[in-house]
Amino acid sequence: MINRPLSTTQNPAFDLLVVGAGPTGLACAIEAQKAGFRVALVDKGCVCNSIFHYPAHMTFFTTSERLEIGGIPFPSVNAKPTRGEALEYYRQVAAYYRLDVRQYHRVESVTGADGAFTVHTVDRFGRPGAIEAHKLAISTGYYDLPNWMDIPGETLSKVHHYYHDPHPYYDTDVMVIGGKNSAAIAALELWRSGARVTLVYRGPEVQPHVKYWIKPDIENRIKDGEIKAYFSTQVVEITPDAVVVETPSGRKILPNDFVFAMTGYHPDFSFLERVGVRFVGEDRLPVCDPETLESNIPGIYLAGVIVAGSRTSEIFIENGRFHGRQIAASLVSSAKPRDAAADAVTAANSID
Repeated sequence: MINRPLSTTQNPAFDLLVVGAGPTGLACAIEAQKAGFRVALVDKGCVCNSIFHYPAHMTFFTTSERLEIGGIPFPSVNAKPTRGEALEYYRQVAAYYRLDVRQYHRVESVTGADGAFTVHTVDRFGRPGAIEAHKLAISTGYYDLPNWMDIPGETLSKVHHYYHDPHPYYDTDVMVIGGKNSAAIAALELWRSGARVTLVYRGPEVQPHVKYWIKPDIENRIKDGEIKAYFSTQVVEITPDAVVVETPSGRKILPNDFVFAMTGYHPDFSFLERVGVRFVGEDRLPVCDPETLESNIPGIYLAGVIVAGSRTSEIFIENGRFHGRQIAASLVSSAKPRDAAADAVTAANSID
């Protein structure tokens, strides 16, 4: 037996509005819906917008069963699923559960309080809107906000913080900045597609935690001189025709056509701050109940990678997908007192 949802036919507000329609956001909506609550999702892009913007030929580092949500099996012809397979899977899951997803609506602000929130949105044409909900779950991820280097020339059109496809960079001088998985993958794909690739990383070598099947590949390409690498090196300026770097042996000016700054990403701290979420420590961990995932703002839950603040390597789809169960359990628990009060009123009226 499920508890009575927080909304009634007299109150059109949703019981829960999930901000962010990635895998974790979808999982939150599914678990709350399965518990009997009226749920909607809103996203500034498409369903699983971050995965959509991953490299076109990307393969996940994990197996398909660890990406499953809602108890729906994720079939894949590969040992590790591709970006395309994941997008199809999550579309099918959203359709199966008939999730109410408001795509292409950016959340601008949140007003109200626990039990009566209003989420103010703007669609892709700039038209304002509003969605009312008793509770909110914020699952906005981190892939939309790159870590900027704050150097001259970083805003030039030749500089990209996202890598998608290697084809346009054939027979050009391309610099990849970074030494982790995304940088290594981009450098290898660009080189194999005919680009002249230079890898620049502030660390002394390729990051030790690069995936075991990628690390020897990039190291061998560097060793053989097929990909030129500068370690313990900082990029200090980008110009239309070159990149200036500070190496252990001095400053160098490297000819360049395109730059991929694979410097990582971070959650939208400013949005969370506007909502009222507090942070602690250097890693900006949001104040959050570890059991219920409710933030310091009553009625606002956090889910997915944002729970870890700037430590974005700690939470992935594999573990963030379970956050929906915690939030749904809290919703059920918070509904019980309201049910008891409503039953008491009903009983009193019947006696009269």
